[in-house]
Amino acid sequence: MKWLNRSLLVSPYCYALCTSEKKFKKELKRLGVPKADWPNFLTSTHVNATVHYFDETESQGKCCIVCLGSTEGFSKIQVYALLVHEAVHIWQAIRDSIGERYPGVEQEAYAIQRIAQSLMYAYKEQVK
Repeated sequence: MKWLNRSLLVSPYCYALCTSEKKFKKELKRLGVPKADWPNFLTSTHVNATVHYFDETESQGKCCIVCLGSTEGFSKIQVYALLVHEAVHIWQAIRDSIGERYPGVEQEAYAIQRIAQSLMYAYKEQVK
């Protein structure tokens, strides 16, 4: 799994995309997350994607992992829409962590665009 950079200079979070439960568990182990604290890959059977946040990890510091379940039968547009949705949640966590309650509209739009674009590239790499 490839960690995406903190291209938003104010971001304390690294983020990554994970497209399988096996890779997710492997990454949690590498991050040093105690097994008792491992969340489920997806938060429920009715969810196609979710973001997991980790405040302090041994190897990565603050990070979040977007977990994307099976996309069988989904169009690329539907997958990308899921990734944009999760990008908004990442942005919200970044915004809250830096105490920014009212970001400028352009700052917010560029931040979400950058996060979503990174997730889309990661998706393309993982599903070759």
